[in-house]
Amino acid sequence: MTGSRVLALGHYQPSKVLTNDDLATIVDTDDAWISSRVGIRTRHVAAPDESVDAMAAAAAAKALAVSGLEPRDIDLVLVATCTATDRSPNTAARVAARLGLPAPAAMDINVVCSGFTHALATADHAIRAGSAVNALVVGAEKFTDVVDWTDRSTCVLVGDGAGAAVVSASPEPGIGPVLWGSVPEMGDAVRIEGEPARFAQQGQAVYRWATTRLPAIARQVCERSGIEPADLAGVVLHQANLRLIEPLAERIGAVNAVIARDVVESGNTSAASVPLALSKLVERREVPSGAPVLLFGFGGNLSYAGQVIECP
Repeated sequence: MTGSRVLALGHYQPSKVLTNDDLATIVDTDDAWISSRVGIRTRHVAAPDESVDAMAAAAAAKALAVSGLEPRDIDLVLVATCTATDRSPNTAARVAARLGLPAPAAMDINVVCSGFTHALATADHAIRAGSAVNALVVGAEKFTDVVDWTDRSTCVLVGDGAGAAVVSASPEPGIGPVLWGSVPEMGDAVRIEGEPARFAQQGQAVYRWATTRLPAIARQVCERSGIEPADLAGVVLHQANLRLIEPLAERIGAVNAVIARDVVESGNTSAASVPLALSKLVERREVPSGAPVLLFGFGGNLSYAGQVIECP
């Protein structure tokens, strides 16, 4: 085998939906203020007893069912998350147990909002190196557990959910080379810290970084895969803020692509946002199978990672 490809996708969101009007009863805000600044209208909120690994397993089970593989076929589980409350057993091990996987390698990856694209690259590398054949790659977050519901600058942003991909060895590569990196000196611009842990960010600094630095990096991702941005069929950026996603997609030059805008209904789900949005695009058949799609995660740690994949 010379590469890997995304074989199938799945996603999960909690049943409870929190609208902007609902938020207006909790904090000093309203629908017009939120919509004009971040473009979010609703977000899903997990129940108190609905854990990160439960959501991750639900999304992974759907992806596994679509793939046609059996639990015994999965030999690697990677879960990207920054909101799991327990350190051991890790979330990946709990997902493996929930799905009845017999003996996979199981690891969590914490790169916050770019966690899924980091994890997807890691799975691709493991398969290329011969260390795995079939991997489950999941992004799952319960961000509403770490938000300050009295801070209207952050509580309006976040939501909960999970997205998953089955990645399998393939004679023809369907996942392009990753371009990843970080800005360590600006790492504290997005934080989840303290006791209890709380999410905070330097919103303007992150926005300037994303709009000025990331378009060129995303174009380099396309160059590494030998594709022009104009030839992309889809673009799935980290669903941070609609007012950030739309200009970033425009500056990349993806003029013919379907742009994922799941942030409008799901809010910012951190590591879950890219696979969640991608799974919905594929489920709605908005991007043809085999077409090139740019995945690009960015944010927490001021880290980024992107690759072009063939749409499953």
